[in-house]
Amino acid sequence: MSRGYSKGRRLVSQLNRPSPDFDICGSCLVTLRRRYATATATAASSPEPIPITQSNPPVTTATAPHQAYQIKAGVVLSRPPILTRDLHPFEKAFYLYQRRLNERLALPFTRYFYYQKDTPADIDWKKKIKERLTPARDIGVYNAYGKEGWNDELLVGAKESEPEMQVEALLKDAEVEAEDEGPVKKEQVEKPMPRVSEADKNGDMRSLNRLMARTLYLVVKGSEGGWGFPSGVLVGKESLQRGAERLLVQAAGVNMNTWIVGHAPVGHHNLRYPQPRIEEESNIEQLGEKTFFMKARIMGGQANLKDNKLGLADFKWLAKEELQKEVHPHFWNSVKNMLAER
Repeated sequence: MSRGYSKGRRLVSQLNRPSPDFDICGSCLVTLRRRYATATATAASSPEPIPITQSNPPVTTATAPHQAYQIKAGVVLSRPPILTRDLHPFEKAFYLYQRRLNERLALPFTRYFYYQKDTPADIDWKKKIKERLTPARDIGVYNAYGKEGWNDELLVGAKESEPEMQVEALLKDAEVEAEDEGPVKKEQVEKPMPRVSEADKNGDMRSLNRLMARTLYLVVKGSEGGWGFPSGVLVGKESLQRGAERLLVQAAGVNMNTWIVGHAPVGHHNLRYPQPRIEEESNIEQLGEKTFFMKARIMGGQANLKDNKLGLADFKWLAKEELQKEVHPHFWNSVKNMLAER
């Protein structure tokens, strides 16, 4: 039964019931009965409303693979400079000028305070002072108290300002010659090691003893023939630092004493595949690789690719400008700001 039909019936029953509160004429009563009777009949004849139900389509599981990048850890392993850097020709001339200026401003050298008269050392001193005209041993032929004492400057590139010439002058001065009753005797002086090593002369790119005034970086040759820093995929929830330590052992062996500097990467390299690679087991579509590089230092040992687990074929220790010639231009643009200039 509809709601309208019940309401009309209730109103008609109230009209038929006499009310003690008010009187109504007969014609008005008949009109009201007809009006409510019509409304009740109309409500009774109307059909029951049909409930509207909304049906949703069944939910199906998405079959499209999830797109992602493969995360890798890389290692920028470096050997810091062993020697001081090479001086600029202007710096060499300036430093020699400073030493000559100091010779002019210093008090005269008191010979007999250091050498006893007529001893072999005194005789050797007299001979050498006649050649160089100054007590200083590494500033060339120069008399600070003579008429040309003011002329203490050198042109850029003069041989007197070259460190090699100064070393030779010091070694020559260290050789003491004294004529005794026997033949002339010379003291053997140990010479310093040269700045250019045998590895530099032979072009040995695998040696750590080359370019000792520069920073060298370990680069490896992969199975596909490309050069780059050692890198590999992280395993499980492995951190970048742990991954870098593991990769160094797997790539270059255990004969290196290395140290991972810090816990944060110093740079990254993005590589997008020409065609996405789909992993069916995990339903992941690999769009490319993102390699995050950790900084590391070598303190001893040498790399050894024998039995490495990354399929590496060769390795080199290269300076920054040498590395640019070996790697791909896209890779170089990603890593060039991570490398030291010297």
